[in-house]
Amino acid sequence: MRQAGSVTDQSTEKQAAEPSLTELLGGRRGALDATIPPVVFVLGWLATDRSIGWGALAAVAAGVAVAVLRLVRGDKIVAALASVAAVSGAALLASYTGRAEDFFLAQLLSNVGSALAWAVSILVRWPLLGVVVGVLLGQKTRWRKDPDLVRAYGRASWVWVFGQYTLRVAVFGYMWWSGWVVALAAARIALTWPLVAATIALSAVVLRKALPADHPGLRHPKVPPPH
Repeated sequence: MRQAGSVTDQSTEKQAAEPSLTELLGGRRGALDATIPPVVFVLGWLATDRSIGWGALAAVAAGVAVAVLRLVRGDKIVAALASVAAVSGAALLASYTGRAEDFFLAQLLSNVGSALAWAVSILVRWPLLGVVVGVLLGQKTRWRKDPDLVRAYGRASWVWVFGQYTLRVAVFGYMWWSGWVVALAAARIALTWPLVAATIALSAVVLRKALPADHPGLRHPKVPPPH
């Protein structure tokens, strides 16, 4: 009985010490920030009798304001500038084509690219979830020497391919094709942090179940001794 209790205690301690994917990946604040310019674009577009120019200016102004806020919060200047560039590019595209829905085209294409990149990474046994978590844990590529982790990260990465990026492509693609500008803004909100949170939670379950019961966890890849 004492031995069984000891094993249970060790398992509990291991789970307590093991970082969750939510803790590692986080991103809620950044995801929420990313929804502000598109929503402002649509509000400006509607408020000015569907003027793409005014909607674009409102979105860029919102993007700059968000970037300044991020800098005040201590974010890196490169990330802040990249967010402004993304909003400005979307605004320019919509202004050039004269189609308000094209403000969301870059988002649609980026999700197509992400779905393909994550799928290819799994097939070549470099699952991107493992790459990201490995960097965050300071492991670099040590996790790739552990077949159990490679397999588990691969299975969990499929959740990101289908549960996030492919779903977004299907929803955004249909709404963009249909010209549903307001619906695109609503979908941008629903499919940003809420979807990211659900994807992280589900991929964490898949990752945990894919690892053997005796595996030491994400922080401790089982690296075979050198020959």
